Amino acid sequence: MNKFSGMIEGLIWSLRGSDSKNAEDDWALEEGPHSDFDGPTCGSTACVALVRNNQLVVANAGDSRCVISRAGQAYNLSRDHKPELVAERERILKAGGFIRMGRINGSLNLARAIGDMEFKQNKFLPPEKQIVTSNPDINVVELCNEDDFLVLACDGIWDCMSSQQLVDFIHEHIHTVSAKLFSYLNNVLRRRLRCTFVKYSLCKL
Repeated sequence: MNKFSGMIEGLIWSLRGSDSKNAEDDWALEEGPHSDFDGPTCGSTACVALVRNNQLVVANAGDSRCVISRAGQAYNLSRDHKPELVAERERILKAGGFIRMGRINGSLNLARAIGDMEFKQNKFLPPEKQIVTSNPDINVVELCNEDDFLVLACDGIWDCMSSQQLVDFIHEHIHTVSAKLFSYLNNVLRRRLRCTFVKYSLCKL
C-alpha cells in the first residue's frame, strides 16, 4: 500500500520543470531544504477496503472514514487524520510546518493525503516524515455473521453525522426499501401466477 501511494506521488513529482523524459532531476542539488516544485498542488484522501476470505483489510490516509455496522452498532475501522492528533502534530512541527485554527500552515485541515505536494517539499526528509504524508494506516479485522454492511465516506458526511447516526439512518432506509421491494416483487409474482392460471384454463377450454 505504501509502495502504491509512493508510485502515484512519483508520477506527480516527475512533472516538475522537465521537458525531457531522460532529463536528470536536480532536486537534490538545489540550495536549501525545500524544492521549487511548481506542479499541481491539489490532493485527495484515500480510504479503501478489501475483503480477503473472512478478513477485511482497511487502509486510510486522510479524513475519509471506514465504518462497519455490526449487529446495528457502528465501529470505526479507520482514524481521521486531523492535524490536532498527537502523532500528526509532532510530525508536522518537526517537518517545519505549523498548525493554525486546526489547519496545517493555516490551509489544509487534514494531515495525510495523496498529492498536496506543497507540503512535501523537504528534500532532507523521507515521505513518511513530511508535513503531510500519504502513508496509510492499515487495519485488519475478522468478519463475522453479525456484520451488516460497510460504509466508506468522506468528511462531508462525517462533518454532519456521527458514525452511529449514519448506521442508524442506513438501517432505517434499508428496511423501508426492502419492504417496498418485497411488496413490489410479491405483486409481480401474484400477477404472473394469475396470468399463468388464466392461460392454462383457456387452453383446457
